[in-house]
Amino acid sequence: MGLAVLGMLLLAALVLGWRGRRRGAQALLLAALGVLLAIGTGPLPQTLLDALQSPYDSRVEGPWAQRNAIVLLGAGTAVPPDAPLEPTVYAYGRIARAAALYRQCKAAAPDCKLLVTGGDPLHHGRSEAAVYADLLTRLGVPAADLMLEPRSLSTWQNAQFSRPLLLAYAPQRVLLVSSALHLRRALVYFAHFGIHPEPVRADLLRAAPSWLPVGWNVTVFDSAVHELLGLARYRIYNTLGWNALPVASPAIPATR
Repeated sequence: MGLAVLGMLLLAALVLGWRGRRRGAQALLLAALGVLLAIGTGPLPQTLLDALQSPYDSRVEGPWAQRNAIVLLGAGTAVPPDAPLEPTVYAYGRIARAAALYRQCKAAAPDCKLLVTGGDPLHHGRSEAAVYADLLTRLGVPAADLMLEPRSLSTWQNAQFSRPLLLAYAPQRVLLVSSALHLRRALVYFAHFGIHPEPVRADLLRAAPSWLPVGWNVTVFDSAVHELLGLARYRIYNTLGWNALPVASPAIPATR
C-alpha cells in the first residue's frame, strides 16, 4: 500500500512534468518525499500500530472457569523444500501463546479445550488447523483437548465456523489468541457472530526508528493499513446489507 501510494504520486509527477506543469510536478515530488519519510523512517506506521495494538495484553487476568475455550487464529502455512508443511513465521508466536495458556488453564481448571481455526487459503494441501495441531500435540496439548475448524479461509469465516463448535462445547470462558495487530478486527468479526472472547496478544509489532527509510517500516505500515481497511469494509458492508445478519443469541460465553 505504501509503495503503491508513492508510485502513484511519482507517476502523476512524471505526467505533469511531461505536460510542462513544473510546479505541480514539484509539489507531487515533495509530497512523495514526505510520504516516503513518514512511512519509511517509522513515525506513521508506529502511530497506526499504537492505535491498533495498545489495548491488548499477553497476560490473562481472573480465575479460570469450569469449562474454558482458547481459540487460536491461523496465520498461514509454509512449504519447506524438503519437509512437511509447517506454520509460517507469523504463526509460531500464536501457537506458543495458545499452548502456554492451555497449560495455565489445565493447572487451575478441570475442563480446557483449544480450538484451532484455519483452513487452506493458500492451497497448500492441508489446513492450518491440522498443521498447527501437529505442533501443539508435540508441545504437550492432548489431541482429545483440541478442536479443529479446518474450513475457514478468512478471519470472518474463522468467527463464523467457530460458532457451532463453541456452542456445542458451551464454554464459560473464551479466550481469543492472535497477533495484537489482528485482534481488533478479529474481535469485531467474532462479536458479529455472538462470540465475545477475551483477547490475548501473541506478538507485538513495532516500527524501526531510522534516519533513512527502511523496508521493515513499509511492511508494518501495509499490515496496519490492511487491518484498518478490513474494519472499514466491515462497516460499509453492514451499511449496505452485504454482511450476514448479526447473531445476538445465544451469546458465547452464555454467562458474559
